[in-house]
Amino acid sequence: MTVSGMNHFTILTDDLDGTVAFYRELLDLQPGPRPAFGFPGAWLYPPGAQHAILHIMAGRSRRELVKGVIDHNAFTGQGLAETVGTLQARGIRYELQRLPGSSTWQLFFHDPNGAKVEIDFDPAEPAPA
Repeated sequence: MTVSGMNHFTILTDDLDGTVAFYRELLDLQPGPRPAFGFPGAWLYPPGAQHAILHIMAGRSRRELVKGVIDHNAFTGQGLAETVGTLQARGIRYELQRLPGSSTWQLFFHDPNGAKVEIDFDPAEPAPA
């Protein structure tokens, strides 16, 4: 068996609406079709995509949102300066660095549930002001 790519990430939350809004506003992921599971949640899709890349599972208490062994989820993005501006406007702490050897911009921050998010941007994008 071999794998050819990542299918999706799953985030656990005690605030489904807030988590969906966070990923909609910051990453432009849109809610779309989701099977009728026996628990609340959402599947989020990139604009125009047929495949959900982020699954959100809700209906758990805050104390059940336990961090496991996965450190973060990563996305490829465009619009570094705008994204940093949005994070700053919302008071979200972030780290920005260049990937050694390739100069890809790496932007790290946490979602409202404590999940660490990385967005990688093309090295040609200008540094945010």
